[in-house]
Amino acid sequence: MTFAHFTLATRDVARTAEFFAAAFLWRSIERPSNIDRPAAWLEIGPGQEMHLVEVPDFVPSPFEREFGRHIALFYPASQFAALRARLVAHGGKLIEPLRETPFERFFFRDPNGYVFEVIDAERAPAIE
Repeated sequence: MTFAHFTLATRDVARTAEFFAAAFLWRSIERPSNIDRPAAWLEIGPGQEMHLVEVPDFVPSPFEREFGRHIALFYPASQFAALRARLVAHGGKLIEPLRETPFERFFFRDPNGYVFEVIDAERAPAIE
């Protein structure tokens, strides 16, 4: 199973779309014309998208954190340094993990307050 898309609310669709396009190099794609508010679609992988919808009174959840709600993405560890630099350059904030793991990862908060975990895409799967 793969996912089709996830949707995030934001007070500023254009700024949020620019942040993710610049940091992750995701590309904007056509969006449906049946939305009554500013919105943007970004292709984040083959057949997978992030949808951004403008909500003027949006506030991030107080549960955005490592042991709470966050979005985890796989990304090649060999490219972590460049990704971290792009995230910070475009308004992201790096967050120290609360626990160690046997694979490389890091957390960041986007300009909206959402927390993302970036996990080494080349890591060996965990055996339980």
